Amino acid sequence: QVQLVESGGGLVQPGGSLRLSCAASGSIFSIDRMAWYRQAPGKQREAVASITSGGSTSYADSVKARFTISRDNAKHMWYLQMNILKAEDTAVYLCNAEVLTTGRARFVSWGRGTQVTVSS
Repeated sequence: QVQLVESGGGLVQPGGSLRLSCAASGSIFSIDRMAWYRQAPGKQREAVASITSGGSTSYADSVKARFTISRDNAKHMWYLQMNILKAEDTAVYLCNAEVLTTGRARFVSWGRGTQVTVSS
């Protein structure tokens, strides 16, 4: 079993920055793909950014040039640096991982989310 726990959310003014962290724990052999999603009230969950084990990254058009995803493979952690935050970035941010367990089972794991609120 694998658990994901997000941290780093909070209230920030427009134009400010936040750094989110996601920590994975449990019976992990490897994590192939790490990602961040977000869900705003009344809206569908959307992919924000992802990073593969090889370091290839992908971003939603709405966050390109403002957000940066990174990972620490040794610690099973990944991060989302969010700069120039806008009100429309307000959402619950959830981390997501495609995990290979020590028992060689593959599945997708989700965290519970951390609230990011951008407001003056």
